[in-house]
Amino acid sequence: MLLKNWDKIRVYDLTLNTNHMTPPWPTYEPLNVKYFKRLAPNGANGMIITTSNHVGTHLDGPQHFDTGGRDIASLEMEKLVGPGVVVDISDIAEDWSIYTPQDLMDRADIRKGDIIFIYTGYHKYSLDGATPDERRYMLRHPGPSVDFPDWMKEMELKYIAVDAGSADHPMNTKIRDWEPGEAEKCDAYMREKYGKGLNEIYKWPDTYQAMHIWVFPQPWEIIHVECLGGEIDIVPKNKRMILGTFPWKFQYGESAFCRCVAFDTE
Repeated sequence: MLLKNWDKIRVYDLTLNTNHMTPPWPTYEPLNVKYFKRLAPNGANGMIITTSNHVGTHLDGPQHFDTGGRDIASLEMEKLVGPGVVVDISDIAEDWSIYTPQDLMDRADIRKGDIIFIYTGYHKYSLDGATPDERRYMLRHPGPSVDFPDWMKEMELKYIAVDAGSADHPMNTKIRDWEPGEAEKCDAYMREKYGKGLNEIYKWPDTYQAMHIWVFPQPWEIIHVECLGGEIDIVPKNKRMILGTFPWKFQYGESAFCRCVAFDTE
């Protein structure tokens, strides 16, 4: 049926361009590229790259936070491709804001076993975006509430993806320690916005990187893609579609570069 009606399907590429200028997640190795051969003398160009797996659009695999977890090559296509929604929460997204499961469910028809792509609008601060701002993209993007991982388990989601530097709130990662000035500003914001300080909302070490540590291990294995981009601004939002993530078949890989795609079947 898909092939028979292929002319009725619009395909959206939700992947950042990646190059030597693309910022990795803080402290990770950036992408380095060089030619090891040029057209002369045998007519072929060849390149070597060295990089971490956390540059541009990438899939955090189970082994990233679970040594006994599956590698990228072990992930079935049935896990990586399926029905889901690109949920638009950009209307409530601001620096250090928190989104909840209810925020997503209020905006879209989310079902058990879905794939969820979250559109915060912070793609605009990526290197590909309209107003690039690396610190804002990595250090101040919105993040999920503490109950979000439990909701993902209840919904038996296959995985999620987000158009920002991390699926965790940036101040629920090591960035809180590395950037004390940002943490202080975030604390003031949260006290004014939510009536609680940063350490009250994200208590350490109890909630540290909950979107990784609480859901990556079996039996849940709810992993995620970070740094969505490409046509993320124009893909239909809050509409059920077929979503897919295509990493290279990386044996023993903890994470991998990937291509993310939305198939609009209408």
